[in-house]
Amino acid sequence: MKKLILVFAAVLAISCGDNKKEEKNDLKIGAPVEETTPAETTDDSVTEVTITGNDQMKFNKSEIRVKAGQKVRLTLKHVGTMQKNVMGHNWALLTQDADMAAVGQAAAVAEDNDYIPADMTDKFIAHTKMLGGGESDTIEFDAPAPGTYTFMCTFPGHYALMQGKFIVE
Repeated sequence: MKKLILVFAAVLAISCGDNKKEEKNDLKIGAPVEETTPAETTDDSVTEVTITGNDQMKFNKSEIRVKAGQKVRLTLKHVGTMQKNVMGHNWALLTQDADMAAVGQAAAVAEDNDYIPADMTDKFIAHTKMLGGGESDTIEFDAPAPGTYTFMCTFPGHYALMQGKFIVE
């Protein structure tokens, strides 16, 4: 009986110790690194924005704020590992009158133009090139008039998850 109690106590101690380690790992793994860095850095003439896209079809930002007329230097980093033809990402800023779903559907068949539909270029204010894992691209453009605009990834089907608001103040 004493041996049974001793074995039970040892199993209980070991299992409790493992749970504590898991809790520590969960906290470490779940700590948001990107969210602690500033979304934009601004000086008098240029707003610099860095946004990432990953293999889970997610941007790390769902909202970007800039000032009207200010120069925007936006860098998109594909932090995933998949190739461009499998999990490509770009960042595209649409005009206010653009229908995101219509642009997304037209983009799906525009592979020859980096998924930017040639007959809808007037619906884009700016866009990066299509990137594969580990690649990045930086573009510069002037922020449009005050208002709320939509940004998205035009790779087929990605706009459903990879989208956000570009707010010009």
